[in-house]
Amino acid sequence: MTYYIGLDLGTSATKLLLLGADGAILKSVTKAYPISRPQPHWSEQDPADWWNAAQDGIRDLLDGIDPAAVKGIGVGGQMHGLVMLDENDAVLRPAILWNDTRTGKQTDGLNHDFGKEKLHELTGNIAFAGFTAPKILWVRENEPDLFARCKKICLPKDYINYKLTGVFATDVSDASGTLYFDVEHRIWSKPMLDLLGIDESYLPAVFESGDAIGKTTLFGMDAAVVAGAGDNAAAAIGTDTVRTGQCNISLGTSGTVFLPTDHFVKTENPALHSFCHANGKWHLMGCILSAASCNQWLNETVLQSGYRLGRGDPKTQLYFMPYLSGERCPHNDADVKGAFLGLTHSTSREDLQQAVLEGVSFAIRDCIELCPDPVRAATVCGGGTKSDAWMEILSNVLGIELQIIDNEGPALGGALLAAGKSLAPQIKAVVRPDAALTALYDEKYKKYRALYPMVKDFYREQG
Repeated sequence: MTYYIGLDLGTSATKLLLLGADGAILKSVTKAYPISRPQPHWSEQDPADWWNAAQDGIRDLLDGIDPAAVKGIGVGGQMHGLVMLDENDAVLRPAILWNDTRTGKQTDGLNHDFGKEKLHELTGNIAFAGFTAPKILWVRENEPDLFARCKKICLPKDYINYKLTGVFATDVSDASGTLYFDVEHRIWSKPMLDLLGIDESYLPAVFESGDAIGKTTLFGMDAAVVAGAGDNAAAAIGTDTVRTGQCNISLGTSGTVFLPTDHFVKTENPALHSFCHANGKWHLMGCILSAASCNQWLNETVLQSGYRLGRGDPKTQLYFMPYLSGERCPHNDADVKGAFLGLTHSTSREDLQQAVLEGVSFAIRDCIELCPDPVRAATVCGGGTKSDAWMEILSNVLGIELQIIDNEGPALGGALLAAGKSLAPQIKAVVRPDAALTALYDEKYKKYRALYPMVKDFYREQG
C-alpha cells in the first residue's frame, strides 16, 4: 500500500488525514489548541502548539501502518500569520494570526501614505489589517528589540514544513497573502521588502504548491514533503475548484468566496483579493473574518447550549452584523463591531439563530457582489455545511444552486498535492433556491447593506 498525509493547520485545530493511493480517505484525526487574546484586537498562538498537534496527529495516523509506506505529505494552513525566528531558529514571540486587527495604524499608513495604487501595482492587492506586512511594521514599531533579533520570517504552515524537513520554504498561494509578494510574477517584491525593512534572506524560498521541497524521516517515514498551500487554495484543490467559471464557498472560522482564473487579474475593486492558486494559475477571493465562528459564539458563549439549531421566521425584521473580528471584504474595517438590530420583547432564541445565519449569508453575498462575472452556482465546504437550515438560507440569499461537499477541505487538498492527483469531490447534497424566499431576501439584503454606512463612523470614533 501507498499512503499520503494531508494536514490542515487551522485556527482552532489541526486536522489530518491519511489518503490511500486510490484517493480513499482511510483515517482522519483532529488535534485542538487554544487561541490567546491578551488584549482587544489581538489574536495569537504558540507555534509549538501547531508542531505538537502535527506530531501527535501524524503519530495517530501511522498507528497500524508501515511508516515507510507514506510517500508524501502536504500541508494546507491558515494564511497571513506572522512567525518570527531568531538566528538559532527559536520562536521570538507568539504568532500574530490572520484575524488579529491590532494593525489599524499600519494598514492605514500603507494604504494612504504609501498608496493603494502603488500597493496594487507591486503586489496585486491593497493592505488589510490581517495581512502579514502590517504585522511586520507593527512589530518593528512596537517591539524594536525583538525585531532586531529576527532572522527568519514565515507563515504558519511553512513553520511546520521547516520542522518536518529543515528546508525553509513557502508556496505561491500562501505567499500571496503577505502583501510583500508580487502575485503576477510569483516572486517576492523587492520594493515592499525595502519598505518593511527586511532582507530577502529572512524569507523562505518560493515554490509552486505541488513541488517537493524536501523529505521527512519523522517516526520512521521517508516521505517527500511538498510546499503545500494556503488553506483556501488547498480547499479548492480538495473540492476540485480549479477551472475558470467555478466558485467555492468555504464556511469555517472565516468565510471565503473562491474563484479560479487562468490569468492574473488586477481587480477593479481591491476589496477582492488576487492571489496565486495552488494549481499553477491564479484566483480571486473575497473573505469575511467571521462565519461559522458567529454561530459558535451565539450558541456556546451567549446561549451556552451547544449547536442545537432552531428555525426562526425569515420575515422577522431582525438583522445581525457579523463583524465580531472587524471585517475584511468589502469594508476593510478593523474597528467595526458585530451587532443585532431589531430586537424586541418577542425575539426568540430561534430568531437570534436565524439572524446570525442570515447575517453571515448576507456578508458572503457582499463578496459575491464584487465578483467580475455572475456566479451561477457554487460548491460549499467547511463546518457550516453541517447545518441544513444554513445551506437553505445561503442558497436563498445568493439565489443560486449550492453543491454541498463532503470532504476534509484543506487537509484533502494537501494530501492530493502530495500525491500529484486530482479527485472529483463527493457531493452529499444539492440545495436549490426557493424563488419566493429569494425575493424576500433580496429586499432584506438591501436593508442589510444600509446598516454598515450608518454605524461605521460610530465605531471608528470609539477606536
